[in-house]
Amino acid sequence: MSTDPHYRNPVVAGFFPDPSICRVGEDYYLVCSSFEYFPGVPLLHSRDLVNWRQIGNVLDRPSQLALPADTPASQGVYAPTIRHHDGRFWVVTTNVSLGRHLIVTAQDPTGPWSDPVHVDLPHVDPSLTWDDEGNCWLTTSGVKSYRIDPDTGRVLEGPIPLWSGTGGQYPEAPHLYRIDGWWYLLLSEGGTHTGHAVSVARSRSPRGPFEPAPTNPILTHRGSNLPVQATGHADLVQAPDGGWWMVLLGIRAKGQWPPYHVLGRETFLVPVRWVDGWPVVDPVGEVTAAPAGSAPALAAPADPGAYRDDFDTAVLAPGWVSPRSRPDAAWSLTARPGWLTLTATGATLDRAGATIVAARQRHHDCRASARLDPGDGTAGLTLRIDEAHHYDLEVSAGRVRVVGRVGPFRQVFAELAVPGGPVVLTIATRTHDLRPPTVTGAADLAAGAAPFGVRAAACDMVSFEVETPDGPRVLAELDGRYLSTEVAAGFTGRVVGMYVTEGSAAFDWFDYRPAG
Repeated sequence: MSTDPHYRNPVVAGFFPDPSICRVGEDYYLVCSSFEYFPGVPLLHSRDLVNWRQIGNVLDRPSQLALPADTPASQGVYAPTIRHHDGRFWVVTTNVSLGRHLIVTAQDPTGPWSDPVHVDLPHVDPSLTWDDEGNCWLTTSGVKSYRIDPDTGRVLEGPIPLWSGTGGQYPEAPHLYRIDGWWYLLLSEGGTHTGHAVSVARSRSPRGPFEPAPTNPILTHRGSNLPVQATGHADLVQAPDGGWWMVLLGIRAKGQWPPYHVLGRETFLVPVRWVDGWPVVDPVGEVTAAPAGSAPALAAPADPGAYRDDFDTAVLAPGWVSPRSRPDAAWSLTARPGWLTLTATGATLDRAGATIVAARQRHHDCRASARLDPGDGTAGLTLRIDEAHHYDLEVSAGRVRVVGRVGPFRQVFAELAVPGGPVVLTIATRTHDLRPPTVTGAADLAAGAAPFGVRAAACDMVSFEVETPDGPRVLAELDGRYLSTEVAAGFTGRVVGMYVTEGSAAFDWFDYRPAG
């Protein structure tokens, strides 16, 4: 392990919001929100808090996760919490499309996870903890707590109002911890955008009353020019060496004012100090200093985030997601061995129900490529946030086209004939080399004035490339800001992947890598 006491944030890049963490021995486990995507609740593992690998999804079968076909974007599964108690892993979360919390358990975090126990209580962001008498407490946004039977979902006591923060809107993401004789209540407030903040209070009893920390909020980037914004929705974990750490979400917006964020809310990590019985954290940087001798002492993750899937396994890798569901009839790894065959379940990406197998975009500058045999179908690559905000590189009837859907508008931007048979498609994004400012006064420049003009406000540019007999050809470049949360709204980020909207098509491989 490196002795460099710095590590790079985010530790889990891309659309991995609302992180929750627990430790068992030397192993850390992290879960995040998945919203309208199936499978739900991605589960990641680490030994050092910096290098994370997705090892599965907690809700990976329809009996656990039922999302109606008309589930709107950014509905579905909100804000899970993971804990380990009495030899079992516990995950509690909320399926807001059904209006109920659910609890699942597993002996082994890789699964299988149980079918859910439902808890019919209001609000979101549920969290579980156990007191010294073995009572299980479920705390929700609001902020209220309930004593429950976690094996049946029965409410035994409550609601018990706890502490609703310092006055910021939407007090949420509450977690209770038993530390050194105190019950600490960690929560977020101020909304999950630029007003986001983390505050804390403590009590001698899980029922309260709670005393707020004198320095609340203990973490916020609101009103700052720091590159990481919207910091909040945090969870605490203690390392084997006794040190404490906090995972939390944040965003990295790009472009000129107003900036746009496209990767969604990501997972960041900061060390925690205890001063006079209260947790203290410093602002979150993209390069963060760790305490000397602490576990996360790697200057950069060992895996730069590149991956390739040749579809030569019996099951899909856990990083692949589909909107709302993934019917067995929609995909196959055996119909054409070594290829992923997709079959259309909907005729357009503009409405729910289409066959999509995608992965999270995890870098601002990246390239995603696939080798596609369209057969007689209509298929391609898509970069999407939702049905009303996506760019597609599509092959059909011997032609490849670039299609954009933004709000109520849909347009074909470029089109080219391609030979029959397999074709390699690429969607690439870049945040550098944006158009320079337009200089309007050479005399002013000669006098030392700053250049005047409007720099491209785009957070990035998206290019669409097809391999031709004469080499790669870029068909179009589109402004990426229209596939941002600020335009599309909601809680998710971009995903990039494969789709089919007519007939069947097969993909030989998919390759994703950072660029630049």
